[in-house]
Amino acid sequence: MAKIEGFRVKNFKSLKDVTLGRLWNQQQAQPLAPLTAVIGKNGVGKSTLFDAFGFLADCLKIGVEEACDAHGRGGFDRIRSQRQNKPIEFEVYYRENSKTSPITYELSIGLDKQDRPCVFKERLRQRRSGQGNYGQPYSFLALDNGKGIVWKGETKGFQIDETQNNFDLASLIKNIKSKTGKAKEESKKTELVELDDNRKLGIATLGSLKQHPRISAFRRFIEGWYLSYFTPDAARSMPLAGPQKHLNIHGDNLGNVVQFMEREHPKQFQNILQRIANKIPGINKIDTEKTNDGRLLLRFNDKGFHDPFYSQQMSDGTLKVFAYLLLLDDPTPPPFLCIEEPENGLYHKLLETLALEFREHATDREDGSQIFITTHQPYLVDALEPSEVWILEKGQDGFSVIKRANEIQIVKNLVDSGLPLGGLWYSDYLDRR
Repeated sequence: MAKIEGFRVKNFKSLKDVTLGRLWNQQQAQPLAPLTAVIGKNGVGKSTLFDAFGFLADCLKIGVEEACDAHGRGGFDRIRSQRQNKPIEFEVYYRENSKTSPITYELSIGLDKQDRPCVFKERLRQRRSGQGNYGQPYSFLALDNGKGIVWKGETKGFQIDETQNNFDLASLIKNIKSKTGKAKEESKKTELVELDDNRKLGIATLGSLKQHPRISAFRRFIEGWYLSYFTPDAARSMPLAGPQKHLNIHGDNLGNVVQFMEREHPKQFQNILQRIANKIPGINKIDTEKTNDGRLLLRFNDKGFHDPFYSQQMSDGTLKVFAYLLLLDDPTPPPFLCIEEPENGLYHKLLETLALEFREHATDREDGSQIFITTHQPYLVDALEPSEVWILEKGQDGFSVIKRANEIQIVKNLVDSGLPLGGLWYSDYLDRR
């Protein structure tokens, strides 16, 4: 399963320049953990960081201009950091699997001459095998304003002089041929491309072509991200009957996923029921009932009652725990799972168990998701390691700054001596710079 080792965002709302984990030119940094939690006070930018991932995914799925307006973002001028006139930039440093070299994706978004959001720059690059963690990576996609070069195949690429703001395509092709001495072979590997709409990502178009497997793999990776906007009220809705493989972002197809799991993965579904019964005493059965008009009711059987309770009668916490377990037990889980404040509506003693469930899924399953959460809850943080926790704060200039908990030596020492991390956060040790 692909994993993000580092993520950088610039000029996006309060995130003027924030980096988590390792980047291609910051190899001394630790990569992101399989389970990552971001904590901080209200208003420091946790929801913005969550939305940065969502915005990048939306740019791929629906286009740059549409992404600027989606989910109430309000357009480019509202999402670009205040008092900044530079483009919004993203950098994703990820590894397709443990046997491949990491790949860097860089994206720069600004305004064209008609003040429309468009893609200024797009890069994909990877170090060749044998380079280790050092040396200039080789690009296999380089687009400026929708024009550029793409390299075919699964290995190698071309070098770009990044000291130049723009590159000349003809000169670059000529330079590639002269350096390699294999003009015929290299000309077959490189391809000049020009997109007909620079408000769409190049990876969206080129990633659908078989001759670009690395671009295709990265496109599938981003498309597979799951950002949870789960709300219990949505889960209480009555969707039309029909099994569905995956829980959607709002959770209003909870009953449809139960239908699918009951039919296709009965043993796995029974395991979920056993685990939820251990966490929420009394519940011994969860199934579905189809109404006369073809809609679906989700019902919960309690040991102490003869008649079932329906999802409309269940507590927010019960529905959330059930939804999270369905997500974690998805037979084909998403590569990247983002959940904002999973603690809302949950009994505080359930939070440690939930954190352990997240870690077990992210680390013990070979195909497990990488999990990214934001939280306000010290009880959940108590179950986490300092390497898994990032503290987001407001800097003196009003923009967000971030640091990893294990970078604070006193915190690391106190946790090593047995003190819980959430308790240290509550006591303001994590807020000390």
